[in-house]
Amino acid sequence: MDKQPDKTASHQAFDILEEQIVSLIETCAYLKEENRLLRAQQERLQEERAALMEKNQTARSRVGAIITRLKSLEANT
Repeated sequence: MDKQPDKTASHQAFDILEEQIVSLIETCAYLKEENRLLRAQQERLQEERAALMEKNQTARSRVGAIITRLKSLEANT
């Protein structure tokens, strides 16, 4: 009869271990999905940043051209 309580204790220990493993698997799956979403978001933001930098450079060039024309007009008057 002494072996019965040992089996129960061992069984409980394995049940606890199984719950912990299941919890770790779920956490791992959650973190993998979160990581995938964050990487996708990072890629979108990098693309957006590149587009904004290009727009900014285009605007700078246009403003520079306008300033040059204004100076030219001012010098001609």
